Amino acid sequence: MPKSFVFCGTEIALGSRSQINIPVAKLYTGTDMSIPVTVIRGKRAGPTLFISAAIHGDELNGIEIIRRLQSQEALKSLKGTLILVPMVNVFGVLNQSRYLPDRRDLNRCFPGSQKGSLAGRLANLFLKEIVEKCDYGIDLHTGAVHRSNLPQVRANLQDEETLAMAEAFGVPVLLNSNLRDGSLRQAAADSGVKILLYEAGEALRFDELCIRAGLRGVLDVMRHLGMLRKVNRKHTVAPFVASTSSWLRATESGIVHLLKNLGDHVQKDEAIAKIYEPNGQRVETIKAKNEGIVIGRLNIPLVQEGDALMHIAMFSQTEEVAEHVEIMHEIFE
Repeated sequence: MPKSFVFCGTEIALGSRSQINIPVAKLYTGTDMSIPVTVIRGKRAGPTLFISAAIHGDELNGIEIIRRLQSQEALKSLKGTLILVPMVNVFGVLNQSRYLPDRRDLNRCFPGSQKGSLAGRLANLFLKEIVEKCDYGIDLHTGAVHRSNLPQVRANLQDEETLAMAEAFGVPVLLNSNLRDGSLRQAAADSGVKILLYEAGEALRFDELCIRAGLRGVLDVMRHLGMLRKVNRKHTVAPFVASTSSWLRATESGIVHLLKNLGDHVQKDEAIAKIYEPNGQRVETIKAKNEGIVIGRLNIPLVQEGDALMHIAMFSQTEEVAEHVEIMHEIFE
């Protein structure tokens, strides 16, 4: 590891911490917008890891995970370099919106371009100034508005090194997620950067269990990478890779009563939701197509035909997954 590390024109010495603002663009009011970044360098050699949040500006759990991470005593023994980016989509955070002002989804605009749209320029800036300087990354997300996700890690689990990182994160559900065109994960993979995506909670909300599980997961990945000292724990959560997953959707419009919660074990053909007309007459019962675990759930009781209701993941060891979901709740609640 070089003694000198230059980040966005700022030289950062071994064993130091720097707060840096990366200029993005001005608002039409003339106000400058920038991405806040904290760079922490250990005194000893190690990998470079970025932790990012709020690529979707309404996904807030990751902001709190990064805030708590910065104050951890364990960082005093850090090896390597840690780059923390609590708000990538600063415009979306300002507007409490998933999207940028040009209505583009930043996580579909990578690798972007210096001369493209606002989303393309921001994606290119983040990729060039941060991601490509790193060996590894963890991108923190939540469910969309009115949807909650059980803590889960999504990654290219066919890559052995990435799988080992995902297992070290310590949540019960791992999804082998194919790379999507325009996503940060794809751009990072194309640049040789191993990356995990942590999904947990709901947009525009803090969820304490999701935040605690995410913070410990990040620290445990850092321990796995040799950036922090390893610790022994009495209680651990075993990870399980889902064979597949799918959303159950409303077949009718109306008022929905969901019968299952996040982490619940459902059996094939078991009723998971009932849909009623406003006059109280039941119009439909939605049943599970397969046995599995609920990893995503709608939170609003109003549905149109075709709306997603529950995300169910299938495993070869479903009962064991359900047990470790319970262990996770016992540890973090």
